Amino acid sequence: MGKLQHQTAIVTGGAHGLGLRFAAALAREGASVAILDIADSEAAASGIGSACFGLTADVSDEASVNAAVAAVLDRTGRIDVLVNNAAVFSALPLAGLADIDVALWDKVMAVNLRGPFLMVKHVVPHMIARGYGKIINVGSGTAYRGIPWMLHYVTSKGAIIAMTRAMARELGGWNICVNTVSPGFVVTEGREVDPEYEKIRAQQRSLKRSQVENDLVGTVLFLSSAESDFMTGQLLNVDGGYHFVG
Repeated sequence: MGKLQHQTAIVTGGAHGLGLRFAAALAREGASVAILDIADSEAAASGIGSACFGLTADVSDEASVNAAVAAVLDRTGRIDVLVNNAAVFSALPLAGLADIDVALWDKVMAVNLRGPFLMVKHVVPHMIARGYGKIINVGSGTAYRGIPWMLHYVTSKGAIIAMTRAMARELGGWNICVNTVSPGFVVTEGREVDPEYEKIRAQQRSLKRSQVENDLVGTVLFLSSAESDFMTGQLLNVDGGYHFVG
């Protein structure tokens, strides 16, 4: 029997990349998994199996989030785990702060920050009613380094850390755990990577190799399961020892 037998999990941005890998892993542990994405969610879910189903949703839009959460509850009757993975990143061009268009700034904040807030806002009443829940927010190592040319993205991920801690304080009385898992640069399927720079990046880690999607799966499963029932408000840095965060 899996660690998440008879539970329901939601993974936002779950149709591709890390989100899809998280959804598949949660399903293998026995959970019914709802993949929420702006596109391809049903196709992604069908590739995982009957334990998974897809819903088209825009996490930056409250009506869309409310409808998706209601659809999950109609289908499964419960929500135990929420993985806030959806984010705008790969399509962002490098730009100096003076060159970032305000509309693009707002879009990044809408998806990367408002999205997790809205998901928690609409999911957490059902967790409170049951007196239990797990919320995993996906951060980024860029928030520690403060890398240039990506101010909108870095700012959004830094805010995720603060939001996680505030949520953990507010929700702990109902046995709801809220944590951040923070990856480094992950080589995902279909992602264009400069092989020479990736060699340099790997050598800068304590563990001298590229980071791949599976490197995050164990941490997300741990934070989703009863094994982490006394851990909340924490930042778990999973990047092969690129950063030491204390």
